[in-house]
Amino acid sequence: MQIRESAFYRLPITEWPESERPREKLMQQGPHRLTDTELIAILLRSGTGGHSAIETARELIVKAGSLQQLAQMDYNEILHLKVKGVGITKAVTVAAALQLARRLQSASHQIPDQIVHSSNDVALIYGPRLRDLKKEIFMVVMLASNNKIIKDAQISEGILNASVVTPREVFRAALLTSAAAVILIHNHPSGNLEPSREDIQLTHQMVTVGQAMNIPVLDHLIIAGDKYTSFADKGLL
Repeated sequence: MQIRESAFYRLPITEWPESERPREKLMQQGPHRLTDTELIAILLRSGTGGHSAIETARELIVKAGSLQQLAQMDYNEILHLKVKGVGITKAVTVAAALQLARRLQSASHQIPDQIVHSSNDVALIYGPRLRDLKKEIFMVVMLASNNKIIKDAQISEGILNASVVTPREVFRAALLTSAAAVILIHNHPSGNLEPSREDIQLTHQMVTVGQAMNIPVLDHLIIAGDKYTSFADKGLL
């Protein structure tokens, strides 16, 4: 839903009608009635040097490119936007709030004793956690014999496509949880859905080791933005 920005944006917030001020508006009308700018302004709490929190929030979103691009930034990247009035504390606050939003979206698809039936089940849970990251993260999801998720673990963190993963790390995590099977997941910050030659080689290596250890690799998902690729669905296992 598109929410119209207030006609009072150019005035100091203290001169706005109380019902139009972001905090009061949220309390009286609910958060769904606020624009992205107003919600960010509440996180910032105040402006600086003649700039209201609303103006500061708007500049933050404009310099980031969009709310979605802002959500992809860590606090250092938010600081580097050089928005007047946004120091370490406010940058950390914004980064933390947007991270919570991603975790909430992921948690909304995960229930206690979650059993996965398809690649889409896995993508709904882990996609929101990985899709906006600037670094490539490699994870392993441990499953019980009925495909119930026991636990997940981050195995490596790299710069873009430079993750380094070994079967020893992956299957050590599986052995520690007595997993019956595993699913591999990593993200492509570039947004490219196609598995690289290294991705395919690594997957085949993991499948071979898993067969030898009687801990099969059921799938390998690549998360790229809001989409994903499943090695199992594509017949690449």
